[in-house]
Amino acid sequence: MPTSVNVAVVYYSSTGTVSTIAKAIAGDAEEAGAHVRLRKTAELAPQAAIDSNPAWAAHAKATAGIPEVSPDDLVWADAVIFGTPTRYGNVTAQLKQFLDTLGGLWQSGDLADKVYSGFTASSTAHGGQESTLLALYNTIHHFGGILVAPGYTDPSKFVDGNPYGTSHVSGQGDVPVGEETLTAARVQARRVVKFARAVKAGLAAEN
Repeated sequence: MPTSVNVAVVYYSSTGTVSTIAKAIAGDAEEAGAHVRLRKTAELAPQAAIDSNPAWAAHAKATAGIPEVSPDDLVWADAVIFGTPTRYGNVTAQLKQFLDTLGGLWQSGDLADKVYSGFTASSTAHGGQESTLLALYNTIHHFGGILVAPGYTDPSKFVDGNPYGTSHVSGQGDVPVGEETLTAARVQARRVVKFARAVKAGLAAEN
């Protein structure tokens, strides 16, 4: 029997692009045999700002039933896949705020030796996708996590062209997530599950 693995997909999304990718990755990880928790981060923006953007308000309503992430979700997970839009080439405040609450788990070592990966979206093709993922991965290094990026490990990666993680160019919200991005999500999810399983089995054998 293959080793059972738990995967947490933790994301922030304002108008829905990253949420769509998160759901795809969660589904792909389940198809690869993982137990999956799909979790969103808490919203920090004032309600007035959300209400001023119809797409933002609609997405907030549509995803109201998705649980907010807690530190316990990371303790449960053997692998964590973080998703965030890019903000000035960096992660969103909403995801960063959650990461900043994890000091206790970092100090106790409960975030180490897990597999981590990330995905993102931006309005333009050179809008900070790679720098956002690299900035996210700085945190993983501090956790003592095991970074599993997709790399160029599948022919499809030479099409989407991002070895750091799944990414999507959304325009002004008018470019829906299509097959190229969904294929990248599938490759990344399966790779994360594969290595999470290998790491967990290997650590169990060591012990």
